[in-house]
Amino acid sequence: MVFVTKFRHKVFADRHLTRMEQVMRDVCPHFKAELVEFNGANNHVHLLVNYPPKMAVARLVNSLKGVSSRRLRQEFPDLMRH
Repeated sequence: MVFVTKFRHKVFADRHLTRMEQVMRDVCPHFKAELVEFNGANNHVHLLVNYPPKMAVARLVNSLKGVSSRRLRQEFPDLMRH
């Protein structure tokens, strides 16, 4: 999966990406999924996720994006201006 920032704005620093990986690793077990690999740049992230075939991908994606966005905006107020 590849998640891109809105309008491809260069938003993420290394500290944001490190925390985002931790958040996404915490979310995956709730869906019986495993975050195998995570990588990112200042305007996008790459995820390699192993998930059960009965799991709807849309539910997993919505949760990963929603939870990570909410937590990062709470912990890093500087992201709010983007």
